[in-house]
Amino acid sequence: MKKSAAREFFPGIDKVQYEGPKSKNPLAFKHYNPDELVDGKTMKDHLRFSVTYWHTIRGQLADMFGVGTAIRPWEDGTNSLAMAETRARVAFEFMEKLGAPYYAFHDRDVAPEGRDLRESNKNLDAIVRVLKAEQERTGIKLLWGTACLFVHPRYCHGAATSCNADVFAYAAAQVKKAIEVTHELGGEGYVFWGGREGYSTLLNTDLKRELDHLAAFLHMAVDYRKSVGFKGQFYIEPKPKEPTKHQYDSDAAACLNFLRQYDLLKSLKLNIETNHATLAGHTMQHELETAIAANALGSIDANTGDLLLGWDTDQFPTNLYLTTEVMLSILKMGGFATGGTNFDAKVRRESFEPVDLFHAHIGGMDTFARGLKIASAIRKDGRLAEFVKCRYSSWDSGVGADIEKGKVGFKELEAYMLKQGEAAANTSGRQELLENLINDFI
Repeated sequence: MKKSAAREFFPGIDKVQYEGPKSKNPLAFKHYNPDELVDGKTMKDHLRFSVTYWHTIRGQLADMFGVGTAIRPWEDGTNSLAMAETRARVAFEFMEKLGAPYYAFHDRDVAPEGRDLRESNKNLDAIVRVLKAEQERTGIKLLWGTACLFVHPRYCHGAATSCNADVFAYAAAQVKKAIEVTHELGGEGYVFWGGREGYSTLLNTDLKRELDHLAAFLHMAVDYRKSVGFKGQFYIEPKPKEPTKHQYDSDAAACLNFLRQYDLLKSLKLNIETNHATLAGHTMQHELETAIAANALGSIDANTGDLLLGWDTDQFPTNLYLTTEVMLSILKMGGFATGGTNFDAKVRRESFEPVDLFHAHIGGMDTFARGLKIASAIRKDGRLAEFVKCRYSSWDSGVGADIEKGKVGFKELEAYMLKQGEAAANTSGRQELLENLINDFI
């Protein structure tokens, strides 16, 4: 008997192609040409785009004021294993047609939670077999995996920072399994996002004890990674608030301080998200530069937030200034050594049809491709870098060089200034000139 054709979940949508800036086709790339060389490397290798399973495949577009609006013809209204297998095939058809080389997932997004840990692990194993087959069929890779330690009621007080030792133990078992399946799927990294690792009030919180527990949890994970031979990079993802009042991984600087304090900096890098930077009161570029200064930037989540709203809207990036600034930092760093550009973004509640998923990702990929090309052009032009170099030229020789080399202390600097009489005149920072320069390229 002839085998029936596999079900198509996005009928009428072909593989998205690059058609150039003049194209009017909403299902074509205008700027993202995966094979185009920029600074000797293809756009595909520069940007390493990744699709998130949780928003793109599992997101129902619900919010705190209403149920989901998403029309997903493949859904049957259940969270069964059969439905989970269907969703995996939906995901890979979408990514294959989009041309995304990577994806990322939470364990409980790809497979349903069971009645107990044993059943949950069994469910996950069943879906991992499907994911592995789809990866082999398409060549799409796992950028990173992670465990969902924030949705289930057991995590109401946190996971690694819970006041309940049994919850800590359950979370450890869940992360152990998530690391194993990430390793089995060839994942290139693993992310720790502390969705509820924080507090709502200090009146009932032993802050030091919770931080000590979080550090112990991460050390256990590092040890286990080594024991199973998983060589993927570990990441920690900063976020300041929501759902708790304060989260321990509040921004890049807080994460770096925590990692240094507990001797974890050599084992984890940061996964930086734009919308989280906004909630922390920073720009994405600030968070990137903070991580880069510590040689700790590993990966990014590509989204943006609404500056008029104080919560995590996870919108797709469309702002060229944002993507240009991001790519200026990443190119200065030398590009991704690990990680990539992961679309932790969701379509708006009013954009409920399956085709909207394509429009959103195409727009985000094009915006980052333009940011990459603009950043490359700015770097080749050289004026921005030269200005910064000249601004700090007093540190390249004389007393400035002696300070940086540790050759002088307060006594020597006092003697130097008594001889000089007054500091040399300052020069203008030329902020407006540099903003105009960026505008010239955009």
